[in-house]
Parts: sequence; structure tokens; C-alpha cells
Amino acid sequence: MTTPTHASPLLVLLPGMDGTARLFQRFDAALRAQTAIETQAIAYPAAPLDYAALQAFVRERLPQGGPFVVLAESFSGPLGAALRANPPPGMRALILCCSFVRNPRPMLAPLRHLLQFVPFGTLPGFALRQALLAPCSTPPLQAELAEALAQVPPSVLRQRLRAVLETDTSRSFGRGSLPVLYLRARHDRLVPPANALQILRLAPGTQLVDIDAPHMLLQAAPAAAADAVAAFLNGLSAPQAVN
Repeated sequence: MTTPTHASPLLVLLPGMDGTARLFQRFDAALRAQTAIETQAIAYPAAPLDYAALQAFVRERLPQGGPFVVLAESFSGPLGAALRANPPPGMRALILCCSFVRNPRPMLAPLRHLLQFVPFGTLPGFALRQALLAPCSTPPLQAELAEALAQVPPSVLRQRLRAVLETDTSRSFGRGSLPVLYLRARHDRLVPPANALQILRLAPGTQLVDIDAPHMLLQAAPAAAADAVAAFLNGLSAPQAVN
């Protein structure tokens, strides 16, 4: 267990594709059990917004008057990249969890125009569980995932997937200077492991932590994720040595 010895910044949580912020409950509970770190989750509107509109939405809801760190999960990586490129007052660092700053599956980009034919509302539950949770899929996790996705219209999921296939914020991300932590899942079936190497090239000094988990890392391995995040925030909060 890692307990910060100095005041830690607020941790702002940006959700994955569901956008509901409902799936942070396990991670938030694990973090509170280990540390005194406070969190603020930002849920997205259930509307088909692109990354530019979501960035404006997020910036309006970021905390003011104190330091904070942004944790961008999966889909929210490009939003985190944009914030790092032009950080608002108080932002101290960025954490990317199983995420990306440009389309992690470039070979699928030409298929983005076919998304209108994908039946998001009727996709088999087994396929989703395999992609997001295997090999850590349990009935409680499956139920939580299904409940979150049920809150999102298929048109919104379709738009968000299109946004992923079209995004590339790598240049702006690389121009940023804030510290970065990347949480990589060893069993991620959506974001290739090599994606983290791109992050390391763009942001030298990025801390990389591998965790035995599927793509839904914060949900399947909340304690390990909380420990890694707490250690990172503790390092930010520690006073600099005086020569």
C-alpha cells in the first residue's frame, strides 16, 4: 500500500467509451481505502459529440483554485492529450489508462464509414466481455458493464468509435511538458501493448506500469491501479531536495 506523505492533488477521472463515469466505483473505493486522495469524475453527455466538443465540455468542469491530475481512461486519452498540450491552471500531470493519443488500430480507419451499419444496441454480450474483460470477466463486472452501456444510445457509441478511428493528437501531446503515467494492461485486447511505446517516444520520462488485467484495468484490478496512481501522485507531491 502506498500512502502519500504530503498533500496530494485532486484526481479528475475521465471515463472510457461509455462516458457515464459509473465504472469508476471500484477504483475509487480502492483508492480511498489506501490513501486520502480525493477524486472528481466527469460524466459525458449522452449525445453524439466529437472530441473537440467533449474537450470544451471537460474544460468547463475542471476544478479551479487548486492542483489536480487528470486520469484519462481508454476513449478519453485524446482529451487528456489536449489538456497536456494546453494545460489549464492547476493541472500538474496526466495519467493514461489503457489509452492512446491517436487511433490505436489504424488498419480499421478506412472502415469508419461503415459504422452506421454496426448494430451497437444488439452486439452479443459475450463479444463485449471477451474484448473488455477477458480473462478477468466475473458476473459482477459483467453486470456493471452492461448497466453502464445501457445508459448510452447506440448513436453515441457509434460517434465515439468514429472519433477514435479519426483521432490523432500525437503532435500536440508531444509538445506538452507535464509528467505522464501510463497504466498498461497485460491482457488488453483493444489497445495494442506497443501503443505505450509510442507514448514513451512522444513524452520521454513517462512512467510505465504494467498490471495483470484486461482492457478494463481500473475495474478488474482496482487495488493494483490505485497503488500505482498513489505512488505517482506521491512523487508529484514530494518536496524537491535542496542542495
